[in-house]
Amino acid sequence: MTFASKSLPRHLVRGTIGFGSIVAAFALVPVFGPLALLLLPLALVAFRGCPTCWLIGLMETISNGRLQRDCTDGQCRATYPARR
Repeated sequence: MTFASKSLPRHLVRGTIGFGSIVAAFALVPVFGPLALLLLPLALVAFRGCPTCWLIGLMETISNGRLQRDCTDGQCRATYPARR
């Protein structure tokens, strides 16, 4: 299972929507009351579950294709692929 997005801008937009929805939900409670908390499910959808999942996905999106895992003889190492 991967948390990465197809592109970094797309992932950052999802983060902006998620964090913006959380901040707006709590900031708008004095104005709209508990109805403002209806923005929280939007954040969960944008984060694909949780902010931690989004952060893991950000790291995967950034490193996508840059690191390769090589496991031999019970030892695994992360290496950079050869440059062409």
